[in-house]
Amino acid sequence: MFDKTDFKDLTAIVLILCLIILTWLIIKPLTIAIISGLLLAYVLFPFYEWVLKKVKNEFSSALLVCLALLLLFVGLAGIIISTLLDQAIALYLSLQGLDLSAILLKTLPTILSTEISSTLVGSVNTFISNSLAYALSSFNSFILNIPTIALKIFVAAFVFFFVLKDGKKAIEYIKSLDILEKENQEKFFIQFKNVTYSVLVGQVVVGIIQGMVAGAGYFVFRVPNALLLTLFTMFVAIIPFIGAWIGWVPVVIYLFAIGRTEAGLGLLIYGLLVVSLIDNVLRTIIVSKKTKINSAIVIVGMIGGLFAFGVLGLIIGPLVLAYILLVIEIYRKRGFKSSEVVFKEAS
Repeated sequence: MFDKTDFKDLTAIVLILCLIILTWLIIKPLTIAIISGLLLAYVLFPFYEWVLKKVKNEFSSALLVCLALLLLFVGLAGIIISTLLDQAIALYLSLQGLDLSAILLKTLPTILSTEISSTLVGSVNTFISNSLAYALSSFNSFILNIPTIALKIFVAAFVFFFVLKDGKKAIEYIKSLDILEKENQEKFFIQFKNVTYSVLVGQVVVGIIQGMVAGAGYFVFRVPNALLLTLFTMFVAIIPFIGAWIGWVPVVIYLFAIGRTEAGLGLLIYGLLVVSLIDNVLRTIIVSKKTKINSAIVIVGMIGGLFAFGVLGLIIGPLVLAYILLVIEIYRKRGFKSSEVVFKEAS
């Protein structure tokens, strides 16, 4: 039988579990917004520290960074959205009226039989039709969910502001909990920071820059719907083993197929000499001496994160897997040595 002490302990545990469940139910709809604010604060924290040195006030510095980001976002949105909508509509109409059969038959190898070519053309046509229908449905859902999206953006901005302002205090509080042994605690936070840096900067930021460089080529060679293609190239460039070539190589093929040989040849050379090489150059410069994450973890994390969290899961997924494996490694060795399988030091 339980005595009074056991009953009190059990009651306390049940209350704590209930509070944890209720807390999760409250923050669950805002999880993506909270994580977005945290990641954005991490990326812009060096800029905040620079502003802090000038202003000498934490509240004012965080507020200035938030206002600067807001102005940048509104300015880019005003410039991009109208162009993006025009290009999206133009692309939608052009794909509907596109003679895909002629283009594919011109570019497919002659060894393929007419039946295989026809089957392939039919499959691609079906894929494009389904993709257009999905894109239109997603756009309609976005319009209907604008109030909800606005509230989530507000939460992300709120988290972003206070993480900039009080982030160091929060880290010091976590350190004071003494979850790890003293001698390993500092090493853990350093490795934790390096893992986050590797994913956010080494994978995502470098991929975005590579996509933007490819986009510059689209504009220079006057590729139709260049802005949409730039966004798509930025998206695929952050994924290991896929990369920006998935974006620019089909554009080169399209330019050759429609008879724009000079533009196609120019973009091909630009893609090979600039876009493909900039990835290795940037990663060497930016992620030098930082912890690199095994590409298999990044791939699995990105794909799983994409299904679980949407587009933001491309960032969240690899981070979660890397953090879990990092914690497992700590408790496995009761020390802090990076796993040779999961983490390897950059040369």
